[in-house]
Amino acid sequence: MMEKGERNTAPPSLVGKGGGELGQTPKRRKPKNVAPAGWTAEQGAAKLPAVFERLRETYGERRWRPHQEPIDELVLTILSQRNTDRSTEQSYLTLRERFPTWEQVMHAPVEEIADAIRWSGLYQMKAPRIQGVLQRIDDERGNFDLRFLTEMPLAEAKAWLKALPGVGPKTTAIVLLFSLGMPAFPVDTHVYRISQRLGLIGPKVSEAGAHDVLEAMLAPSQMFEFHVNMIAHGRHICHAIGPKCDRCPLLSLCPFGQSRLGTTTTPGKEESPPHA
Repeated sequence: MMEKGERNTAPPSLVGKGGGELGQTPKRRKPKNVAPAGWTAEQGAAKLPAVFERLRETYGERRWRPHQEPIDELVLTILSQRNTDRSTEQSYLTLRERFPTWEQVMHAPVEEIADAIRWSGLYQMKAPRIQGVLQRIDDERGNFDLRFLTEMPLAEAKAWLKALPGVGPKTTAIVLLFSLGMPAFPVDTHVYRISQRLGLIGPKVSEAGAHDVLEAMLAPSQMFEFHVNMIAHGRHICHAIGPKCDRCPLLSLCPFGQSRLGTTTTPGKEESPPHA
């Protein structure tokens, strides 16, 4: 149990969570991601098994294993928003070095928290948000152990986390899936972009709404692997700018890529990206 005074400075786990990245405004315009004409939800669901298997062939089979405590995952995910993995890790480790317990983080002057996480984008907004989350959890639970969520139905566990200040569906799903092994599916910018281009989701489905749509298509045992492999694909091939459609192992399933290349045939040459 993670009590108030317990120290946990284990290195954060960042693989496959797809926190937002900061960078300069790209010179090239992003291609518009749209579902194919006449798209139906049934078509999207029917395509997903083939997408899942092709991603597995390309990036490998992924098995869920226990990560860190859910409270650590929660704070880490807040830090990862609009941030690179390296900056997120630096901010997290500095925060834990300066404030070894979450109770110390909760009670510290907000300016000191902001300074500790200054490598993180929007750190002046994240500092009071983190303290607000910790305060709410402490008020309701009296400690920072969130493993009680596994005893709740999934919908109730999601609702409890989303009631925390500034916690949305992606952060909620990451905590539940990565730390607790519960069947919640996180949708980050990579997953959302690729799902639109493949036609797994419709043109009017928002990024927030895509969590429930994609989660309903996947078996619980598929969620961790599909999430991590979709992010790997977004990083290696299906970029927001300049996607490598001619080298994509999903091209024969992707109306976006086929339209962009003016072809409906399977590519002759496929790239084999390194495992992420």
